[in-house]
Formats: sequence, C-alpha cells, structure tokens
Amino acid sequence: MSDRHADSVEEVLQSSSSAAQSFVAASWCRSGLKHGLDAGAARVPELVSGSELTQRRQRHGLMLEVARPLLDQLYQTVAATGCAVMLSDNDGVILESRSQTGDRAMFDRVGLTPGGVWSESREGTNGIGTCLVEGRPVTIHRDEHFASRNIGISCMDAPVRDAAGRLVGALDISSCREDHSAAMGALIQKIVQDAARRIESGMFRKFFAGHRIIDANLPGGEAALLAVDRDDLVIGATYAARHRLNLSDANLTGSRSAADILGGEETASFHDSERAVLRRALAQADGNATRAAKALGIGRATLYRRMEKVGLTRG
Repeated sequence: MSDRHADSVEEVLQSSSSAAQSFVAASWCRSGLKHGLDAGAARVPELVSGSELTQRRQRHGLMLEVARPLLDQLYQTVAATGCAVMLSDNDGVILESRSQTGDRAMFDRVGLTPGGVWSESREGTNGIGTCLVEGRPVTIHRDEHFASRNIGISCMDAPVRDAAGRLVGALDISSCREDHSAAMGALIQKIVQDAARRIESGMFRKFFAGHRIIDANLPGGEAALLAVDRDDLVIGATYAARHRLNLSDANLTGSRSAADILGGEETASFHDSERAVLRRALAQADGNATRAAKALGIGRATLYRRMEKVGLTRG
C-alpha cells in the first residue's frame, strides 16, 4: 500500500495542474517540489533536544499557561476514541501532548510526542505543518499525508494566534486507529476549532489584563475581541476581529473608539467624555496640538486647558 501511495504522489508531482486541484495536492507539490521530500523514504521521526524543547516552551509561556488546562479538558473529551491531543509552536515542534497510556508508545513511535518536528518542510503534508502553512483549520486524513510512513494517521488541526494576531502554534488531535473515519474527523475538527478559539481568547484576556474586553459578537463564533483603555479607545484586537473589522496595528493605537470601529453611534462630547475626545484627536494628529485643536474647532490654548483639566500632559 505504501508503494501505491508513493506512486500516487509522484503522479501528482508530475502533473503541471495538480497544485490547483485541492489544498492537499498543493501541499504535496510543496513537499516534493519545493522541499525535495521523497514520499516513499523510510525516515525516522525527528525530535529536538530536551534543552531546545525547554527553550521553546519558555518562549511560548503565555500560550502554554492558557492552553494546558484546556488541553486536559480536550483530551478528556476525545480520549475514548484513541486520539491524542497536541499543541505545537509555529515551527511545528510539539510542545505538549496528551494520550492514553496504552496508546502512548504508538504515538511516540511515529514522532507525535513532545519535541517531535512536524513542519511541512520536514514531514511533508501533515495536520500540524500544513495547518501552519495554510493558516487555517485543516484535516489530513490518512492517505492525504505526503509521506507513505504517515498514511496510518488522521490529523485534525486549527491554528492558534496570539494577542497581536500572529500565528504562534497549531492545536492538533490525531488518531492512529484504522477505524477513525472521515466522518469522525469532521466532528473532531469542530471540537479542535472551538478549543483553539478558547486558547486565543484566554491569551488575549491575559495579555490585556486590567483592560475592558469587548466581544464584537461577529457571526461564525469566532473569538472577535477588542481591548479598550479607560477612555474606551481601542488598543488591541484578536485576529478574528482584525480580519472581520479590517483592523491593522495602525488602528490599535488608542486613536479610535470602540463605537467608531464597531459602527455604533458616536456619542462622545466635551461634556460627557472629554478625555477620550482629546486623546483621540491628539492621536489622530500624531501628537500635534495645533492640528488637534483645529480638528476639534478650538484654539490651542483652550486645548491645553482642557488637557490639564482631564489629567493629560502636553508630552
């Protein structure tokens, strides 16, 4: 069967139009043509050293702090199906794993264990590596893997992003059982995506601890959260909020109110939220008092008096 799989991969690599057929075919082409991997090669799993694994865990301390209890909960949900739960960093190195004692040797044997390297450039098409390349949830079911040695595995993955929207890891549920069907994979994929959103939300809330968090309540159940300062000016947004509300870092410098970004009616005035109005005008004027005063329709001296009144310094 492994020989037939390698032949199938080679046919795809030889076809000039294969990459456009599906994301799996595109990944196979990256694996074989870009990374020069051999689908039929009998390679042993690659593991980073213990010291490097420790360093990587320290680098992703916030993600792991939030994720560990959620990984335990997720594992309890899927343990009876013989699945393992894993969390990798953005290089595809597994930082944490959860599996049943009786299944652990099987997962260790294929490299689905802490320290295992599952980047697409190392293992070819696989759940963790391809999820990181695609930047979106993926399921790689058995013979969709590039390497013949991995076709006994089914992987369901979702990306994990930090408080700034950067891709920092992949949440994975994998099964090595032959009775793991594509239908079961589709069900578990939904569970993985929900858990990844919970990790992202937890990271965002911890990063912006002490600030008010607004749930944008966007359709689709995404973790679309905004962080605002004491004046309700937006200083942070999750990846989902950035994507759906078309926000960039330039929009998250305390120069726009939550109502402005969410499309609500702007009710700020000098009387009820003068500090927020002044801060936003100054931010939009890059700190230039003359321009800020002009935008507000007041004189610069008046601007300075109002700044002093609400506790804003000229600096």
